[in-house]
Amino acid sequence: MAFASFLGRLLFATLFILSAYQQFIEYGVDGGPAAKSLTPKFDALRYRLHSQLAFQLPQIHIKYAVAGAIALKGLGGVLFIFGSNLGATLLILHQLIATPILYDFYNYSSEDKEFIKLFIQFTQNISLLGALLFFIDMKNTFPKRQPKKKTPKTKTY
Repeated sequence: MAFASFLGRLLFATLFILSAYQQFIEYGVDGGPAAKSLTPKFDALRYRLHSQLAFQLPQIHIKYAVAGAIALKGLGGVLFIFGSNLGATLLILHQLIATPILYDFYNYSSEDKEFIKLFIQFTQNISLLGALLFFIDMKNTFPKRQPKKKTPKTKTY
């Protein structure tokens, strides 16, 4: 059972670790392709929040946001493999921040092809978030193993 649990965590975390590695390799000076695709999506989110909720997001350099995403996914994935709640929490934080920005289906009409593609990817990321929340709850629900107490032998006279 312990090996199956480790293997499951390893396979699950591979998704995040390989993604972080790919973004790290492509990072370059300006943040790489991730920063180029994230810039218009972040600007659209900033505009939507400001126009509809009168909430102003702070000005940030996208290359630093990509670096933060790489760190969250990489470190969170490695810690998750070893069963750490901190690793799961870092991955949850990444999912909560990145999912609504990257998969902005709400900026498209429901008839667009892009809407369907982004909505499916959004729901897949939500399911990953649910799996991480389940992991944290499962770790906190099961009691830790108690060492077996030896029953004292009765003395016979």
